[in-house]
Amino acid sequence: MSNLTFFKYQGTGNDFIVIDNRLSSFDTNNSSLITHLCNRRVGVGADGLILLESDPKYDFKMVYFNADGQQSSMCGNGGRCIVAFANFLGIVQRDAHFSAIDGPHLAVYDNGYVELKMQDVLNISSKDDYFVLDTGSPHYVSLKSNLDSLDMASEGALVRYSKPFKSSGINVNFAKKINMNTFAVRTYERGVEAETLSCGTGSTAVALAMYHSGQSSSEVINIKTQGGDLIIKFKPSSLAYSNVWLCGPAAQVFEGTLQW
Repeated sequence: MSNLTFFKYQGTGNDFIVIDNRLSSFDTNNSSLITHLCNRRVGVGADGLILLESDPKYDFKMVYFNADGQQSSMCGNGGRCIVAFANFLGIVQRDAHFSAIDGPHLAVYDNGYVELKMQDVLNISSKDDYFVLDTGSPHYVSLKSNLDSLDMASEGALVRYSKPFKSSGINVNFAKKINMNTFAVRTYERGVEAETLSCGTGSTAVALAMYHSGQSSSEVINIKTQGGDLIIKFKPSSLAYSNVWLCGPAAQVFEGTLQW
């Protein structure tokens, strides 16, 4: 039997199993183990699993797996949580520079609050009543006036498995405008195949789509998720959205030991 220490982190309700894997003690090819650990009935329970690994060019490397056991694209809230974890381990103090599947990221840690710099967004496409963009992960964004009463399990899956997105999958965000710089958001995440309490790349996608469509003229947008509030800051130009920052709390929930 093997033992491995893990930590549980959450960022606005988006929760993760986080493991210090600098000694390569975790088998990254064991997708069934990852699925088991993320299962909320028979495992630890989480939206995903994150490994902190060594990187010769950066403070550390983030490796992210969805709850389905597959390595996935960038996770914004996961990125904020791993920065908090790196601070806990003493790897970084205030400023962090780490690598992830979508490239390098800067971050700032301040007493449980993490600001994470996302990649530039070069293209936002619109069709009918929705937008599609990639903020490190692919996202669908649409405004819904009945946001609170939506059946996210069925409505989200309907889009996620629809013909245009079925092959590679897409994360589905429904948003409601509260005022010119505040939007409520609910997200159905691929890989989790359910609604999560928050999605960092999804919240970023909503903020940029709302600015792009003229729903907001602010370069600082407040996002209210089911699990808490996030702030998205960015600089628009004719070519791209740059200097994009995802900001919000990240906290350690508990520590435990895995046995298998």
